[in-house]
Amino acid sequence: MVRRLYILPILLFILLPAACSGDTALRGDPPETAAYVDLRRYAGQWHEIARYPNRFQSECGEATAIYTLEKDGSMTVVNRCQTSSGLKETRGTARVSDPSSGNARLRVSFFRPFYGDYWIFHLGTEYDHAAVGTPDRKYLWILSRTPSMDAELYRELLEKMRARGFDPERLLVTGKVNAKY
Repeated sequence: MVRRLYILPILLFILLPAACSGDTALRGDPPETAAYVDLRRYAGQWHEIARYPNRFQSECGEATAIYTLEKDGSMTVVNRCQTSSGLKETRGTARVSDPSSGNARLRVSFFRPFYGDYWIFHLGTEYDHAAVGTPDRKYLWILSRTPSMDAELYRELLEKMRARGFDPERLLVTGKVNAKY
């Protein structure tokens, strides 16, 4: 019995630092968001160009999201993706969670009453591309208004996200990234 009491503190001493140092997504300050998001301009269809792999999109190939601004200021969200068995669709609601963020910090729910963070980290000046995800850096999506994105723009977005603490190497390209010839 006495020997077992010594084993627990030793295990905690060895395992706790390893557990705490593992995922860089949980360390550091939250990433900077876009300065201001005009939700009317943000509304519409977005094509996924790349994403961090995640369990709820594990079967998805090409994916789109359609945002519709409602009269109460919330947004209806319709996510669609192509799977081997056909089109998969999920509907949800997004709301600005922090008005002082310039509308860049939202909370989205696909299964009420559960909400998750949806932050807009970067937004093109013409609202033609975006990088969105979660402040813990667990999720990241690169979005475009068209199904393809210029390779140079894609590389620029990767660097912007790297500067915010994201790991671009984790991205799974699901759309088209076009090189200029």
